[in-house]
Amino acid sequence: MLAPYPRQCRKNTNTLSRFDFLTLGLVVVMFVVLGIESNAVAQSLPASRLPNIVIMMADDLGFGELQCLNPTRGKIRTPCLDAIAANGMVFSDAHSGSSVCSPTRYGLLTGRYAWRTRLQSGVLTGGESLIAKDRLTIAKMLRGRGYHTCVVGKWHLGMLFDGKHQTGDVPVGNRVTDGPLDRGGFDEFHGYHHAGQIQVWVDNDQVTGAVEPVEMLPRLTQAAVDYIDGREGKDQPFFLFVPWSAPHSPVAPAHEWQGESGLNAHADFVMQTDDSFGQVIKALERNGLTKNTLVICTSDNGTSAPTANIPRLQSLGHFSSGDLRGSKADIWDGGHRVPFLVSWPTKVQPGSRCDDLVCLTDVFATLAEILAFEIPETAAEDSFSFYSALTGKHVARDHVIHHSNLGYFAIRHGDWKLACCPGSGGWSKPKPSIAFWSETQSAGRPMVQLYDMRHDIGEQNNLVADQPEKVLELRAILDRIIAQGRSTPGANKANDTKIVVDKPPLETKRK
Repeated sequence: MLAPYPRQCRKNTNTLSRFDFLTLGLVVVMFVVLGIESNAVAQSLPASRLPNIVIMMADDLGFGELQCLNPTRGKIRTPCLDAIAANGMVFSDAHSGSSVCSPTRYGLLTGRYAWRTRLQSGVLTGGESLIAKDRLTIAKMLRGRGYHTCVVGKWHLGMLFDGKHQTGDVPVGNRVTDGPLDRGGFDEFHGYHHAGQIQVWVDNDQVTGAVEPVEMLPRLTQAAVDYIDGREGKDQPFFLFVPWSAPHSPVAPAHEWQGESGLNAHADFVMQTDDSFGQVIKALERNGLTKNTLVICTSDNGTSAPTANIPRLQSLGHFSSGDLRGSKADIWDGGHRVPFLVSWPTKVQPGSRCDDLVCLTDVFATLAEILAFEIPETAAEDSFSFYSALTGKHVARDHVIHHSNLGYFAIRHGDWKLACCPGSGGWSKPKPSIAFWSETQSAGRPMVQLYDMRHDIGEQNNLVADQPEKVLELRAILDRIIAQGRSTPGANKANDTKIVVDKPPLETKRK
């Protein structure tokens, strides 16, 4: 997999030296000047010259599933995503805002950590949208700059059917509210709400049919391709967000993909998902849209150990998290360090790589910088632009807050990571059970975890006893960011609810 060498942004093999703290002030001033210059250029561009934007996000695709990110311990062929990586930039230290689905989607679209909302653990199963009515989203921002906006895929941020929270099958004709159009700010929606209702197909604001699970990924792929084909001859820039259904459960690879990996059904489904990414790229190429389109490919969290049958995959030599510890739901990096690939032929050099720390919440500020949009203080409170990285410079972010399925926190600051719980904080063993915590306390082992991520990417050597001052330093930063209601500069904001970091042990169950 990508080696944990010193963090840097690179163009091919030409390395950039690390920042000297004595000159940091001058560098910041230079970045501001360059930002002003790029904004001035963006302001002068007509709508027809603004870049199209395509964001594709797999569901439960771990960091190590991609062959290009995990060449020695990965056995699943992913030629389409590998080609996207080769034609653009690979981010080796990118993180989702959570180790499960709904909160990551919220963070991507709003630029705000979802743990600042009412959703303190787990995922949504329906009901009122997690996105407040007055919350600015990427789609709303882009529509204000003249974009046509469309989401194709799994929404999972709340949805009402005929004004009610309905589970299971929903009759055709039911009207959808609290969904992608009225809360997300999109012009179009084609897809479904979440895995528990994968059979309920929605077009825009109405239930229009039923879909078998095995048909969902092909249908989403065709809908995304059809949308791009439909943009032919139109001068209006577009934003297409594609949160795929796969390889999340139900693990249902199409007949032609069954057995293709030689590993198991999950690996087959990963290969089919990779092909769906590739079909969207081919549609862009076919319509002559590649040159002026910014494409971001990522995942919402790590691989689901129960549905992927990770022990079986590992016995065959495939490690879904690469050299990272843990998987979906965990506070360890296997839960939330995700593939993150960016292609933009007019800006990003093929074969480039960035090792700086980024989060999916940062997409908001990055697009805002590209479009010269001034983000109000009431929006994108946890979003830092990585636009500078696309041309080989460094990213301003030096910290990310992680959140597990059960609501446990960790903070990454530079090379150091503090997890505010023992064990995984999620589904992997040792789980945050009463028995494990009692055993940990009785043995005199630390109840928190501190890792040097540069030298211990697998989070095996807990340095709490050796670095007690670092524990206090990172915890103070975490508490400050929580209390401020934002991690970006600006006036303090109120979180939507009380945030509790020091949680008791919880018996976990998979949701």
